[in-house]
Amino acid sequence: MSIKVSNITKIYGKQKALDNLSIDIQKGEIVGLLGPNGAGKSTLMKIISCYIPPSSGQVEVMGHSIYEEPLKIKELIGYLPENNPLYDDMYVREYLNFLVGVFHIKNKK
Repeated sequence: MSIKVSNITKIYGKQKALDNLSIDIQKGEIVGLLGPNGAGKSTLMKIISCYIPPSSGQVEVMGHSIYEEPLKIKELIGYLPENNPLYDDMYVREYLNFLVGVFHIKNKK
């Protein structure tokens, strides 16, 4: 799976969480996002997974644009945020099964 992030900026109010970030990850590469709290690691992951939009820039996952084909990207990758965004009392397996239903994932493995 390839991921191409080009000139991504994300602004919350007056705060820039990401500022003109670019990275190109090729199939087979392993990448770690390191940095202190507030560095933009989670923000980048949320943008790549189509969970939130960037303020500017472009992201492609296997050639699919986050703007033009967000549902296709969600079929290709999975992102489970640090905190469950829906239900505090839901177990991990229940949450994953919920997402399988929401996104109509065919291969449930």
